[in-house]
Amino acid sequence: MSNLIDTNFLVDSDTPSGKDPDKYSPTLRRYHKLLWSKPLPNGLDFNLTDTTTRVYLHHKSELGEFFLSSDAIGHTYSRRSDMSYIVNQIPSHEIDVFFHICRTIGGYIVFPSNRIDNKMTINMSRGVNHKVKDRFDLTLECIRRHYFNEDSPLSTTLEMYNDFFNLFDDFEGYVNFFLLQDLVKDNYSSIKFCIPFVSFDNPALPVDVQQYRLYKKNMTEFVSARNKRILNVASGNPS
Repeated sequence: MSNLIDTNFLVDSDTPSGKDPDKYSPTLRRYHKLLWSKPLPNGLDFNLTDTTTRVYLHHKSELGEFFLSSDAIGHTYSRRSDMSYIVNQIPSHEIDVFFHICRTIGGYIVFPSNRIDNKMTINMSRGVNHKVKDRFDLTLECIRRHYFNEDSPLSTTLEMYNDFFNLFDDFEGYVNFFLLQDLVKDNYSSIKFCIPFVSFDNPALPVDVQQYRLYKKNMTEFVSARNKRILNVASGNPS
Protein backbone atom coordinates (compact mmCIF):
# COMPACT_ATOMS: atom_id res chain seq x y z
CA MET A 1 0.00 0.00 0.00
CA SER A 2 2.96 2.32 0.59
CA ASN A 3 3.24 3.22 -3.08
CA LEU A 4 -0.49 3.90 -3.26
CA ILE A 5 -0.71 6.62 -0.59
CA ASP A 6 1.21 9.87 -0.76
CA THR A 7 0.86 11.78 2.51
CA ASN A 8 2.14 14.93 0.78
CA PHE A 9 -0.59 14.86 -1.86
CA LEU A 10 -2.92 17.87 -1.69
CA VAL A 11 -6.44 16.59 -2.22
CA ASP A 12 -7.67 19.82 -3.76
CA SER A 13 -5.14 19.41 -6.58
CA ASP A 14 -7.32 16.84 -8.37
CA THR A 15 -10.61 18.46 -7.41
CA PRO A 16 -12.49 20.52 -10.00
CA SER A 17 -12.24 24.25 -9.36
CA GLY A 18 -14.76 25.46 -6.82
CA LYS A 19 -15.72 21.95 -5.74
CA ASP A 20 -15.31 20.21 -2.38
CA PRO A 21 -12.48 17.62 -2.16
CA ASP A 22 -14.66 15.60 0.23
CA LYS A 23 -16.96 14.88 -2.68
CA TYR A 24 -14.93 15.39 -5.82
CA SER A 25 -11.31 14.33 -5.18
CA PRO A 26 -10.91 10.80 -6.60
CA THR A 27 -7.58 10.44 -4.80
CA LEU A 28 -9.06 11.28 -1.41
CA ARG A 29 -11.81 8.71 -1.87
CA ARG A 30 -9.26 6.09 -2.95
CA TYR A 31 -7.11 6.82 0.10
CA HIS A 32 -10.11 6.48 2.42
CA LYS A 33 -11.04 3.17 0.82
CA LEU A 34 -7.49 1.83 1.20
CA LEU A 35 -6.98 3.02 4.76
CA TRP A 36 -10.27 2.08 6.38
CA SER A 37 -10.85 -1.24 4.64
CA LYS A 38 -9.28 -3.34 7.37
CA PRO A 39 -10.12 -5.58 10.34
CA LEU A 40 -12.16 -4.08 13.17
CA PRO A 41 -11.21 -4.57 16.84
CA ASN A 42 -13.39 -7.71 16.84
CA GLY A 43 -11.31 -9.17 14.01
CA LEU A 44 -14.02 -8.97 11.34
CA ASP A 45 -13.16 -7.25 8.07
CA PHE A 46 -14.64 -3.83 7.37
CA ASN A 47 -14.21 -3.75 3.61
CA LEU A 48 -15.38 -0.65 1.76
CA THR A 49 -16.54 -0.37 -1.83
CA ASP A 50 -16.82 2.72 -4.01
CA THR A 51 -19.07 1.31 -6.71
CA THR A 52 -22.48 1.75 -5.08
CA THR A 53 -24.50 4.25 -7.12
CA ARG A 54 -24.49 7.79 -5.65
CA VAL A 55 -22.69 6.57 -2.50
CA TYR A 56 -19.17 7.71 -1.53
CA LEU A 57 -18.14 4.53 0.33
CA HIS A 58 -20.26 1.55 1.28
CA HIS A 59 -20.06 -1.56 3.47
CA LYS A 60 -22.59 -4.37 3.75
CA SER A 61 -22.02 -7.63 5.62
CA GLU A 62 -23.09 -9.45 8.77
CA LEU A 63 -21.91 -6.32 10.58
CA GLY A 64 -24.67 -4.30 8.96
CA GLU A 65 -24.88 -1.75 6.18
CA PHE A 66 -22.95 1.49 6.35
CA PHE A 67 -22.81 4.51 4.07
CA LEU A 68 -19.79 6.74 4.62
CA SER A 69 -18.60 10.11 3.36
CA SER A 70 -15.41 12.10 3.77
CA ASP A 71 -15.11 15.01 6.17
CA ALA A 72 -12.26 17.47 6.71
CA ILE A 73 -10.93 17.44 10.25
CA GLY A 74 -8.04 19.83 9.68
CA HIS A 75 -9.63 23.27 9.52
CA THR A 76 -7.74 26.56 9.24
CA TYR A 77 -10.86 28.79 9.51
CA SER A 78 -8.99 31.14 7.18
CA ARG A 79 -12.03 31.56 4.93
CA ARG A 80 -14.53 32.37 7.66
CA SER A 81 -15.56 36.01 7.67
CA ASP A 82 -15.94 36.01 11.44
CA MET A 83 -12.28 34.95 11.78
CA SER A 84 -10.83 37.40 9.25
CA TYR A 85 -9.94 40.01 11.89
CA ILE A 86 -7.58 37.44 13.43
CA VAL A 87 -6.34 35.64 10.32
CA ASN A 88 -5.52 38.91 8.56
CA GLN A 89 -2.96 39.67 11.28
CA ILE A 90 -0.94 36.58 10.37
CA PRO A 91 1.40 36.51 7.34
CA SER A 92 -0.34 34.94 4.36
CA HIS A 93 2.46 32.44 3.75
CA GLU A 94 1.89 30.99 7.23
CA ILE A 95 -1.78 30.52 6.47
CA ASP A 96 -0.91 28.95 3.11
CA VAL A 97 1.41 26.41 4.76
CA PHE A 98 -1.24 25.61 7.36
CA PHE A 99 -3.92 25.24 4.68
CA HIS A 100 -1.74 22.91 2.60
CA ILE A 101 -0.97 20.63 5.54
CA CYS A 102 -4.67 20.37 6.32
CA ARG A 103 -5.34 19.35 2.70
CA THR A 104 -3.30 16.14 3.04
CA ILE A 105 -4.93 12.82 3.90
CA GLY A 106 -4.07 13.30 7.58
CA GLY A 107 -6.63 16.09 7.67
CA TYR A 108 -9.58 13.87 6.65
CA ILE A 109 -11.77 11.16 8.13
CA VAL A 110 -15.02 9.35 7.25
CA PHE A 111 -18.38 9.54 9.03
CA PRO A 112 -21.76 7.91 8.31
CA SER A 113 -23.48 9.81 5.53
CA ASN A 114 -27.01 8.37 5.63
CA ARG A 115 -29.60 10.72 7.11
CA ILE A 116 -31.83 9.13 9.74
CA ASP A 117 -35.41 10.45 9.98
CA ASN A 118 -34.19 13.34 7.81
CA LYS A 119 -32.08 14.65 10.70
CA MET A 120 -28.57 16.05 10.35
CA THR A 121 -25.60 13.73 9.95
CA ILE A 122 -22.51 13.98 12.16
CA ASN A 123 -20.78 16.00 9.46
CA MET A 124 -23.66 18.47 9.36
CA SER A 125 -24.19 18.68 13.11
CA ARG A 126 -20.61 19.37 14.05
CA GLY A 127 -20.44 22.10 11.43
CA VAL A 128 -23.52 24.02 12.53
CA ASN A 129 -23.36 23.48 16.30
CA HIS A 130 -22.04 26.72 17.78
CA LYS A 131 -20.34 24.84 20.61
CA VAL A 132 -18.27 22.75 18.19
CA LYS A 133 -17.98 24.73 14.94
CA ASP A 134 -16.25 21.90 13.05
CA ARG A 135 -13.29 21.68 15.43
CA PHE A 136 -12.22 18.07 15.40
CA ASP A 137 -10.71 18.05 18.89
CA LEU A 138 -14.11 19.15 20.21
CA THR A 139 -15.83 16.57 17.99
CA LEU A 140 -13.55 13.87 19.37
CA GLU A 141 -14.40 14.96 22.91
CA CYS A 142 -18.08 14.50 22.01
CA ILE A 143 -17.29 11.03 20.65
CA ARG A 144 -15.33 10.18 23.80
CA ARG A 145 -18.31 11.22 25.90
CA HIS A 146 -20.60 9.16 23.69
CA TYR A 147 -18.64 6.01 24.47
CA PHE A 148 -18.80 6.81 28.19
CA ASN A 149 -22.52 7.69 28.09
CA GLU A 150 -21.82 11.32 28.94
CA ASP A 151 -23.70 14.30 27.54
CA SER A 152 -22.23 16.56 24.85
CA PRO A 153 -23.44 19.06 22.25
CA LEU A 154 -23.51 16.24 19.67
CA SER A 155 -25.13 13.57 21.88
CA THR A 156 -28.39 13.31 19.98
CA THR A 157 -26.68 13.00 16.61
CA LEU A 158 -24.04 10.51 17.75
CA GLU A 159 -26.66 8.30 19.38
CA MET A 160 -28.41 7.92 16.01
CA TYR A 161 -25.26 6.26 14.70
CA ASN A 162 -24.69 3.82 17.55
CA ASP A 163 -24.37 0.95 15.09
CA PHE A 164 -21.36 2.67 13.52
CA PHE A 165 -19.60 3.47 16.79
CA ASN A 166 -20.29 -0.02 18.12
CA LEU A 167 -18.08 -1.38 15.33
CA PHE A 168 -15.02 -0.17 17.24
CA ASP A 169 -16.06 -1.57 20.66
CA ASP A 170 -14.93 1.45 22.69
CA PHE A 171 -13.27 4.84 22.45
CA GLU A 172 -9.79 3.35 22.35
CA GLY A 173 -10.85 1.09 19.49
CA TYR A 174 -12.27 4.06 17.57
CA VAL A 175 -9.15 6.16 18.10
CA ASN A 176 -6.81 3.37 17.06
CA PHE A 177 -8.83 2.40 14.00
CA PHE A 178 -8.77 5.92 12.59
CA LEU A 179 -5.18 6.66 13.70
CA LEU A 180 -6.15 9.50 16.04
CA GLN A 181 -3.75 8.57 18.85
CA ASP A 182 -1.91 11.90 18.66
CA LEU A 183 -5.07 13.77 19.69
CA VAL A 184 -5.60 11.82 22.92
CA LYS A 185 -3.57 11.36 26.07
CA ASP A 186 -1.82 8.08 26.76
CA ASN A 187 -4.65 6.44 28.70
CA TYR A 188 -7.34 7.51 26.20
CA SER A 189 -9.22 9.23 29.02
CA SER A 190 -8.95 12.77 27.69
CA ILE A 191 -8.33 14.84 24.56
CA LYS A 192 -5.28 16.92 23.69
CA PHE A 193 -7.22 20.07 22.87
CA CYS A 194 -5.77 22.49 20.34
CA ILE A 195 -6.63 25.44 22.58
CA PRO A 196 -7.40 25.37 26.31
CA PHE A 197 -10.74 23.74 27.07
CA VAL A 198 -12.76 24.06 30.26
CA SER A 199 -16.26 23.31 28.99
CA PHE A 200 -18.40 23.61 25.89
CA ASP A 201 -19.50 27.00 27.19
CA ASN A 202 -16.12 28.40 26.09
CA PRO A 203 -15.93 29.96 22.60
CA ALA A 204 -15.28 27.17 20.10
CA LEU A 205 -13.04 29.26 17.85
CA PRO A 206 -9.82 31.11 18.76
CA VAL A 207 -10.56 34.54 20.19
CA ASP A 208 -7.29 36.31 19.38
CA VAL A 209 -4.07 35.97 17.39
CA GLN A 210 -2.19 34.25 20.21
CA GLN A 211 -4.88 31.60 20.57
CA TYR A 212 -5.13 31.12 16.81
CA ARG A 213 -1.38 30.56 16.58
CA LEU A 214 -1.66 27.97 19.34
CA TYR A 215 -4.51 26.27 17.51
CA LYS A 216 -2.53 26.37 14.25
CA LYS A 217 0.57 24.88 15.91
CA ASN A 218 -1.32 22.04 17.58
CA MET A 219 -3.48 21.20 14.57
CA THR A 220 -0.42 21.21 12.30
CA GLU A 221 1.40 18.86 14.66
CA PHE A 222 -1.60 16.53 14.86
CA VAL A 223 -2.14 16.30 11.09
CA SER A 224 1.59 15.81 10.51
CA ALA A 225 1.77 13.09 13.17
CA ARG A 226 -1.30 11.37 11.74
CA ASN A 227 0.29 11.44 8.29
CA LYS A 228 3.28 9.61 9.75
CA ARG A 229 0.98 6.97 11.21
CA ILE A 230 -0.79 6.65 7.87
CA LEU A 231 2.56 6.24 6.11
CA ASN A 232 3.62 3.59 8.63
CA VAL A 233 0.39 1.65 8.10
CA ALA A 234 0.73 1.97 4.34
CA SER A 235 4.26 0.57 4.65
CA GLY A 236 3.02 -2.39 6.68
CA ASN A 237 4.42 -1.18 10.00
CA PRO A 238 2.50 -0.85 13.30
CA SER A 239 0.74 2.50 13.72
